[in-house]
Amino acid sequence: MHTPVRFTREMAFSRDEWLRALPEAVGAYPVSVGEGAADVRIGRGGLSLRWHAAPARRIALLALPRLMVNFEFEGLDAAARDAFMKRFDLYMHRGGG
Repeated sequence: MHTPVRFTREMAFSRDEWLRALPEAVGAYPVSVGEGAADVRIGRGGLSLRWHAAPARRIALLALPRLMVNFEFEGLDAAARDAFMKRFDLYMHRGGG
């Protein structure tokens, strides 16, 4: 796995769902949350998260919420970014069987 320093993801979360899931996803790392933004301290570096709502994805009568989330790491090498994202992705995973 190679986690880039900056990337954007489309995530199937409403704003409220995202805010409920975020503390568990970052684990023991301190996080400060504001409107549409969060900063996570990871050792001597960190992660800046910025998000905004996108139109729902519609499949027939089903409407899935969407957030566009920008990730920007600072002061972390590739191994540290990969380790953080492995846990983050595990907690943010959505899906069925």
